[in-house]
Amino acid sequence: MSIKVGDHVPDASLGEYIETATDTCAVGPNTFQVSDLVKGKKIAVFAVPGAFTPTCSEQHLPGFLAKADEFKAAGVDEIWCVAVNDAFVMGAWGRSQNVNGKIRLLADGSADWTRKLGLEFDLSSKGLGVRCKRFSALLDDGVVTSLNIDDGGGLDKSDAATLLAQVKA
Repeated sequence: MSIKVGDHVPDASLGEYIETATDTCAVGPNTFQVSDLVKGKKIAVFAVPGAFTPTCSEQHLPGFLAKADEFKAAGVDEIWCVAVNDAFVMGAWGRSQNVNGKIRLLADGSADWTRKLGLEFDLSSKGLGVRCKRFSALLDDGVVTSLNIDDGGGLDKSDAATLLAQVKA
């Protein structure tokens, strides 16, 4: 059973490749708890089946990147992109897409969070293993207030324009 509007997102560890060291994060992969990251924040999150894949790299991530300032202006504190990849891959993908800190690229390397969300997508027959369904959601202090889940690998419900309209509504 997958998560739905009104549910609190489950906790799990997600990895993020940090490009610049801070007082609390070293350069390289860092692990964060979802429960800590969502506290007191409004977060636009979208998930992709995989970094560097065609639809994800040519449409999904670029769509959110292009509208990042509009999301912020509408009161969104952070934008997350989650994929069942490792933090090194997500960091490299962010550099290749010139994300420059506008979107947090979070790795769900073992699909733990994806499974807890009930949004796993088995692509083993294509040699890709378990991935996350393409979705977008608005989280308010960890509670799902909007949720858009695409069927298969398509991108017709979870795009940036759809979620942004829901944020502004």
